Amino acid sequence: MTRICNIVLDDSNLPPPTPEIEQERKVAMFDLLEENSFELPARDDRIAPPGPYRVGLAIREKRLVFDIQTEKGEKAAEFHLSLSPFRQVVKDYWAICESYFDAVKNMPPSQIETIDMARRGIHNEGARILQERLEGKAKIDGDTARRLFTLVCVLHFGG
Repeated sequence: MTRICNIVLDDSNLPPPTPEIEQERKVAMFDLLEENSFELPARDDRIAPPGPYRVGLAIREKRLVFDIQTEKGEKAAEFHLSLSPFRQVVKDYWAICESYFDAVKNMPPSQIETIDMARRGIHNEGARILQERLEGKAKIDGDTARRLFTLVCVLHFGG
């Protein structure tokens, strides 16, 4: 019951994604729904509604917005996170992704692997920041944080 059963990205105000961005998004969403851990803790003496949860992600007024509903569509929580702590890691992530996408087309496997290791390191840093920012709001495991961070990057890319 402590999981995400549906995820929606509000990308209505973003330019159309590149094929690479769209692929990142699809893979992250599929993997997230296949396996995740997401729990709303009790806050201010209020018990959080049990999951599974429907999660909406958006960027509004330079803030990352999590709109959480129960599986039945009832409001469970909403929280807004500053994008400032994410800016540099998202910028670094897309820079290394661009290098990776180019490398896959032109470079030998050993160089691709080196770039991919760097990409994973930056991705892990972004996931760590997301877990820290969600502390006290939602409990997520490392894999869920990584997949959600990918979706944050997708939203941030066009924003």
